Amino acid sequence: MSKRDYYEILGVSKGASQDEVKKAYRKLALKYHPDRVAPDEKTGAAEKFKEATEAYEVLSDSQKRQQYDQFGHSAFQAGAGAQGFGGMEHAEEVFRSFMEGFGGGGMFGNLFEGVFGGSTGSRRRGSRRGSDLEMSMEISFEEAAFGTEKKIRLPRHETCTKCNGEGAKPGTGKSRCKDCGGRGQVMSQAGFLNIARTCPRCQGEGEIIDTPCPECRGTGRVKVDRKIDVKIPPGVDNGTRLRVSGEGEAGPRGGTYGDLYILIYVRKHSIFEREGDTIICNLPINFVQATLGAEVEVPTLYGKVKMKIPQGTQSGKLFRLRGKGITDIRGYSKGDQIVRVVVEIPTKLTTKQRQLLREFDSSGGGSTPAINSFMNKIKGVFK
Repeated sequence: MSKRDYYEILGVSKGASQDEVKKAYRKLALKYHPDRVAPDEKTGAAEKFKEATEAYEVLSDSQKRQQYDQFGHSAFQAGAGAQGFGGMEHAEEVFRSFMEGFGGGGMFGNLFEGVFGGSTGSRRRGSRRGSDLEMSMEISFEEAAFGTEKKIRLPRHETCTKCNGEGAKPGTGKSRCKDCGGRGQVMSQAGFLNIARTCPRCQGEGEIIDTPCPECRGTGRVKVDRKIDVKIPPGVDNGTRLRVSGEGEAGPRGGTYGDLYILIYVRKHSIFEREGDTIICNLPINFVQATLGAEVEVPTLYGKVKMKIPQGTQSGKLFRLRGKGITDIRGYSKGDQIVRVVVEIPTKLTTKQRQLLREFDSSGGGSTPAINSFMNKIKGVFK
């Protein structure tokens, strides 16, 4: 079943502003969140909620939106470790992050607190997913065609092993924040409205670390240089964006790791060019080979192969070598190699060679069907 267009899901135009995207998502999230519908409607509403959240996650990110506008859904289906949009848990994470964008609560936070039960502050105290990381990688033409494995150095924040991400010195604990009473939010009143905002003392955690961990200084994370092995699948092209799941930053307070995105740059090849899964190669041959025909060696990514040049081959003639191209990144098929023949005319001739060519021309050998046709057209125009 094909996916619906993200713009269609949110009900906005392709030129919609970020504010319009946010407003459209907020409306749909309120309508289809499983906690707001009747029990017999939860399944259908959950699917629509995930669908709207997936659309929002892409269209609210300028880089993802640009890729989607250019490549559609396929921009997020290719690559090692690519598993597409996550399930309901991931949709909830995106949704909570969206809520926190409204000042960590505010009127919008109060609205959801009343609708869904509990408080946004208590939700914030749970472990959160870490940030995604992005890096670029340059690989050779052959590595892009056949795939490769690279060891990379990745500076990132990881969960502190000394305190297991809790931020407190081992053997010590945490105490309830006195300012917010453990709710993670403090309330203020503006006229007839109650305004909730993130507690500035505990930063929405609801708890205070009495004795910070000396290793991470209470943050629960430490900066390390990690070396990881990354598999580059066969068929990647210049500009491919790969996702390596779980290799991003560690989440706060022992939260899960984000993902690592790798933007691929492929170096140009001295012989081959690429168009999709097709390889193009220019093959120079001489005048005699083109005229009389010959068997020549053609380079491919898989080694040299012999190819017959028929007599009378013209410069620019295309030949196809099936199965000598690039493997589709999903492994479904393999492209072909196109050989473009380029007939080279000698620039330095001996006296004897010139004489032989003149004799050849005077005997009528210099005339071809194309030349004769052109000359007849000229006679028809200039009578």
